[in-house]
Amino acid sequence: MYVVATAGHVDHGKSTLVRALTGMEPDRWAEERRRGLTIDLGFAWTPLPSGEDVAFVDVPGHERFLGNMLAGLGPAPAVCFIVAADEGWQAQSADHRDAIAALGIKYGLIVITKADRAPERVDAVLAQTRAELAGTALAGVPAVVVSAVTGAGLEDLRHQLGRMLADVPAPAVAGRVRFWVDRSFTVKGSGAVVTGTLTAGTLAENNRLEVLGADSPRAVSVRALHSRNRPHPSIGPTQRVAVNLRGVTADDVHRGDALVTPGVWPVAGVVDVRRTTGTDLDQAPGQLLVHVGTATVPARVRPFNAGHARLMLERELPLVPGDRLVLRDPGSRAVFGGALVLDVDPPEFTRRGAGTRHAAYLETVPDGGDARLEVVRRGAVRVGFLQRLGLVGLEAGAAGEEAPGEDNGIPEDVRVFGDWWVHAPVLDRWAARLREAVETLAISDPLAAGVSRGAAASLLEVDGDDTLVNAIVVEAGMEQGGGYIRLSGQGTGLGPAEQAIVTLEHRLAAHPFDAPEGDDLTALRLGPKELAAAERAGRIIRLDGSVVLLPTAPARAMRELAGLEQPFTTSQARKALGTSRRVAIPVLEHLDSRGWTRRVDGSYREVVR
Repeated sequence: MYVVATAGHVDHGKSTLVRALTGMEPDRWAEERRRGLTIDLGFAWTPLPSGEDVAFVDVPGHERFLGNMLAGLGPAPAVCFIVAADEGWQAQSADHRDAIAALGIKYGLIVITKADRAPERVDAVLAQTRAELAGTALAGVPAVVVSAVTGAGLEDLRHQLGRMLADVPAPAVAGRVRFWVDRSFTVKGSGAVVTGTLTAGTLAENNRLEVLGADSPRAVSVRALHSRNRPHPSIGPTQRVAVNLRGVTADDVHRGDALVTPGVWPVAGVVDVRRTTGTDLDQAPGQLLVHVGTATVPARVRPFNAGHARLMLERELPLVPGDRLVLRDPGSRAVFGGALVLDVDPPEFTRRGAGTRHAAYLETVPDGGDARLEVVRRGAVRVGFLQRLGLVGLEAGAAGEEAPGEDNGIPEDVRVFGDWWVHAPVLDRWAARLREAVETLAISDPLAAGVSRGAAASLLEVDGDDTLVNAIVVEAGMEQGGGYIRLSGQGTGLGPAEQAIVTLEHRLAAHPFDAPEGDDLTALRLGPKELAAAERAGRIIRLDGSVVLLPTAPARAMRELAGLEQPFTTSQARKALGTSRRVAIPVLEHLDSRGWTRRVDGSYREVVR
């Protein structure tokens, strides 16, 4: 199925034309049929001679219902622009033209209706319509002259619809869903049903989705799907779809809410945009109404210049770079202009001149956004964030370090570490900064264990992420261990304490359990700081009671104790080790803690076999 919206001035025959083409009544409300005035969105469908089905979203033309019109037009990929032969171009014709231009709709037909009322005016009205559409994407589209009353031109219109729709690019069947809701109601025995135009992705029974609206996100699942009054186990784009939901009531979902695939859409309350049509953004009032999909949201405006501005939305919306917005002045019923979303996670301005610099940056951003620019601006970014923005495909997942290249979409100056994309010059700066910090500490405090990982993360402003910190350590040529980053080889030397530790090592090598007394350590000028550094370097171990031994002491003790008759007393262990109780007890407690020995009772231990 294809979806086509109508557009045009009130009373120019949009609903009558849809009725004539489909045999269905698009006006859903009795008041609409009584007054002959479309107030809300209407829907109808019909097969075309080319074999496709086309669904029409019939929109109101009256200026008072421009918001409803935009809700119908927003998700539609194509449009029938309707102008009546007897009245010609009118005020709302211009509003609808401006809305179509703002939305970037490129596919459509011009339909001159009511040809039976004023056949002599058809050529002039068509010429006027083409003149008014000059400079828009609809400037050169085919035109059809019809009369819904006599049926003249209807077959030609059906054929032209088929030709036009054949040019519409095929939508993405796979991938994430963002389904803008235009209606919500209750079906007895089934519960909540929402309708809308599915423009990308596929919906299927039992799909788990989220409703994003004015309230907190709500988890839902798909109970059933209908299109053209028939049930379907799954439905792809582009189609008009009715979705029966579990997990909400009809009162919980409203026009302008979106059904989305969970966890894969950014939700933005502040966006930076580029003007595409209409009035310059530096002429915008302080507040505008923002229309996207079927949603209408008030927003405060901060212009940067004529072409760029920041919009602070009253509520968050699932938006990505490249989305098109229609902007309206709340004090006017006319379209103010169109805008293209450039950034859905813009930076806060904390320094003078930041807005001017950011405006200069926005000038460089292409219309659909750019993954490399995001990496350059942020220094490092997770690939999942780029995927949510729609800037890289889902295949660009984390797979260790990847080399840049055209085949995988990684820019030449971007390095990949796990799920991080890092701008190479930024990685170089981080590595240099870390190297300088570690070298400075090694000079000022040779016994320091190194720069802690937490301090390094704070210095580099990388939030302590293990993958990123590890990559910077390697790039800087550093080594790490025990939570500290140090110069390569730094762990083997102890600066001024080196000779004293060597002396201690020789003493303990000759007498493994002759732990030095406090006076001995003082004489060697080995205080707590020097001993801690030696322990971190793996040169000694320290047991309870300030007992200092070589790291090999526990294993040597086990060899001696294994030769004793089991179980053994502390006194027997002391004699076997050739040491004092001051040393023997901490050694035995250390062996107990490692599970190498165990107490049998209050007086005896045994070696665990």
